[in-house]
Amino acid sequence: MPPALAEELRISIARLSRRLRTLRPSEDDDGGSLSLTQFAALAALQQHRGMTPRELADHEKVQPPSMTRVIAHLEERGLVTRAPHPTDGRQVVITPTEAAETLLAAQRRRKEAWLARQLAQLTPQERETLRRAAPILDKLSKA
Repeated sequence: MPPALAEELRISIARLSRRLRTLRPSEDDDGGSLSLTQFAALAALQQHRGMTPRELADHEKVQPPSMTRVIAHLEERGLVTRAPHPTDGRQVVITPTEAAETLLAAQRRRKEAWLARQLAQLTPQERETLRRAAPILDKLSKA
């Protein structure tokens, strides 16, 4: 496998990922004041249906004190709740609230709409190539 393909994919995927991350909600959407880290934490909590603060910190690859601040901000905004851990009384489980679910759904719609507009500018052959490549890229992301 030529290294040029790996480099080309790395650069293209990084650019697309960065572009999608920058599509942030406005202050009017009540999510504009959240950082990318806070959005990522909310998305992880939604995906995993709740986590302990330590699990969330590990998942997001940040130090626990940093995640404690993220959780505090999200809790202050009414986007997460704390509940006792079902088996370990020393722990709590952080879960997203309905407001967080609504905010995340709006963010996903915004990103998908942007991506759909970009895809509409491609030729039918280019869209078909991407359709066939999507499962392959997903497979790479899980390796």
